[in-house]
Amino acid sequence: QKKLAESGGGLVQPGGSLTLSCVASGLRLEDYAVGWYRQAPGKEREAVSCITKNDDQTYYRKSVKGRFTISRDNAKSMTYLQMNDLKPEDTAVYYCALDGVVITAAGMCSQPWGALDYRGEGTLVTVSP
Repeated sequence: QKKLAESGGGLVQPGGSLTLSCVASGLRLEDYAVGWYRQAPGKEREAVSCITKNDDQTYYRKSVKGRFTISRDNAKSMTYLQMNDLKPEDTAVYYCALDGVVITAAGMCSQPWGALDYRGEGTLVTVSP
């Protein structure tokens, strides 16, 4: 069965750090660009960060640039989102997703959620004192 599963969410204080993980099962991660997305309560889902198939490009939305780092380990079928200096506005459900067609990291992050090849179920991150 081909699926994605996120983990690593939780409650953290402002200024704290979390690392989210996403494991891909039943497929070759190296065939896909990867993206991390989030949806805060009452808001639309948004792309947070994306990385290309061969790890040569990354993209970050402006609000997380310098604080978040995306990475991938194809051998382990894992992708990661390291999040530092977390802020209350980072509170959201975080999702990972894959797409086999897009070439650039910015292109991956501009894809509509519903158009992506595989999408995870999400992990909740809450940033609160």
